Amino acid sequence: MTDDVVLRLDCASAEDLYEVLWLLGEHIAAGAPIPEPPAEADERLGRVFRSLGDSLGKSGRVV
Repeated sequence: MTDDVVLRLDCASAEDLYEVLWLLGEHIAAGAPIPEPPAEADERLGRVFRSLGDSLGKSGRVV
């Protein structure tokens, strides 16, 4: 496909992304609270979302 978006993540960022997506699913399914991530995870996830936004042409949005 020519419209694929590919992100390369270090292991820590991939773990953080997995955790936040899992917590979001639990929140939607059962109303479980979503705890605030540690500062390091928050920074890594911010970089992931900025990279994804850039790849999608949405780099003007603040995350």
